[in-house]
Amino acid sequence: MKKTLLLPLFLLLINFFALAQKTDLSKLPNSFYSGKQGKMHIQGVAVDHANGFVYLSFTNKLLKMDFSGKLLGSVTGFVGHLGDLDFDAETGRIYGSLEYKNDAIGKGINKHLGVTDRVEVGFYVAIFDTKRINKIDMDAEKEDLLRTVYIKEAVVDYLAKVKVGEKEVEHRFACSGIDGVAIAPSVDNPKDGKKYLYVAYGVYGDTTRNDNDNQVILQYDLTNWDKLAAPLSQEKLHQSGPSKPTQKYFVYTGNSRYGVQNLAYDAHSGHFFAAVYRGSKSQFPNYDLFVIDGKTKSKSGFAIVNNKKVKVKTLSLLNAGPKDEKSGINGWRFKWGATGLCPLGDGYFYISHNGKSKDGQQEATIYKYKWVGSKQEAFVMVK
Repeated sequence: MKKTLLLPLFLLLINFFALAQKTDLSKLPNSFYSGKQGKMHIQGVAVDHANGFVYLSFTNKLLKMDFSGKLLGSVTGFVGHLGDLDFDAETGRIYGSLEYKNDAIGKGINKHLGVTDRVEVGFYVAIFDTKRINKIDMDAEKEDLLRTVYIKEAVVDYLAKVKVGEKEVEHRFACSGIDGVAIAPSVDNPKDGKKYLYVAYGVYGDTTRNDNDNQVILQYDLTNWDKLAAPLSQEKLHQSGPSKPTQKYFVYTGNSRYGVQNLAYDAHSGHFFAAVYRGSKSQFPNYDLFVIDGKTKSKSGFAIVNNKKVKVKTLSLLNAGPKDEKSGINGWRFKWGATGLCPLGDGYFYISHNGKSKDGQQEATIYKYKWVGSKQEAFVMVK
């Protein structure tokens, strides 16, 4: 009986740690360059250690590169927002957030892409079969390399209307969609041997609201997702997906601009790293980087909805680094990470430095960093 119970946990640990153990991290380059990528900026980074591939999302396309920066393949044709990425070493799949929406961000993307008639709202996790990405400019809809899962919970919150004071406003919890994604064990039951996908909300940075000071993270059991996944159809968005998340967690960080941009589970430390665009509410420290304690089970807490406190499950920030005594919030001021943050193992990360070339095109250089987590600094660059 004990062997039966221990086997799933053993296999899960093998999945998360095997690549870090097999890969000599010193042989990974300290940096590599994305090349010029047009109008849309980088959103996420994922690494396949075993095969020597790097995947970059640039809002409307996915790039497959080697560690020298050579482009090996790409998936194009998205008319939505492809965001943060994570790689599942067991299946060889990339998981990425994918948004179709009609707010300022959605309209801005549509303008860049020349799309004039989009009104449908849909939030998805895009699942790429990386073995099929073998050419440049492969079509996201026409070639059999991509399935999508509808994230109903986020759509419902995005479309909801709530009261803030005497005013009715759109978007429950100020949900602007989804962005950060990470594959990790269960926080509350790590011995169950299952893999879960954590999906973070984007959260509007409205300083007049009092209901947008938490990060919201949905947890999904990936066991049956193959049955839920459907081909991408951007003209008529499907709604095939789980009716509810396994769990819905709240993390009190103070408000940030568009929520968790990059969410990464670091198996080496057992914690989640959340990179954000800094918020602007004066009562908060407005850190750029938060670390969610993955070794502490969720607790009972509350969030504000319709001017009322409602009971929710909360996750804790790691008690490390700078702490704002007024709010009790721990975090770090770190300029990079919101456009790409990927754990490599042994405390090393690849982190995106995004920018523009002289001719105005978006580009990024991915640098290797070592996690420090001191009161003075979060990471140090490896040179």
